[in-house]
Amino acid sequence: MPKEALQKIVPSLATIRKIKGLSFLGDWIYASNLWHINRYSAAMAFFVGLFVAFMPIPGQTIAAAVLAVLLRCNLPLSVGLVFVTNPITIAPLFFMAYKIGALIIDVPLQNVEFELSVFWLSNSLAAIWKPFLMGCLICGLFCGCVGYFVISLLWRWRVARLWKERKRKRKARIFNGPD
Repeated sequence: MPKEALQKIVPSLATIRKIKGLSFLGDWIYASNLWHINRYSAAMAFFVGLFVAFMPIPGQTIAAAVLAVLLRCNLPLSVGLVFVTNPITIAPLFFMAYKIGALIIDVPLQNVEFELSVFWLSNSLAAIWKPFLMGCLICGLFCGCVGYFVISLLWRWRVARLWKERKRKRKARIFNGPD
């Protein structure tokens, strides 16, 4: 995970402090891990963002922000990853979650067409809420854990590669003399 690329996207702490609208949140919003990018904050932000993305709740960004603050992980990355479920991807992802939940709970699949409307929520969701929520929980945990471990492994691999490169250059300098 290129740290420099992520740092270009994430606003600096100085930029955040200049935003007057955030002053009501107090000093906790300026905690260093919420804005810095290190292995823990990036990997945990992937867990939080992907986990919350599968939660069928209104205000996913607020839930991701609260979890990021509680777990002290990168706030912008956590909130940004929630948008994995967007108007284009939400129906297939939630249908997949429903199918997984029905398989785990051992409930027969119903012929349900997902629709984001009040009518659908009041009529169809009552029949499938158990497998749907179970599937969302399992998919969220699975994707969050995979995201956490992939980012963590990529981070460690990159650091090990950089250390080997530094060691190789150091050896080359010793044997070849300074440039």
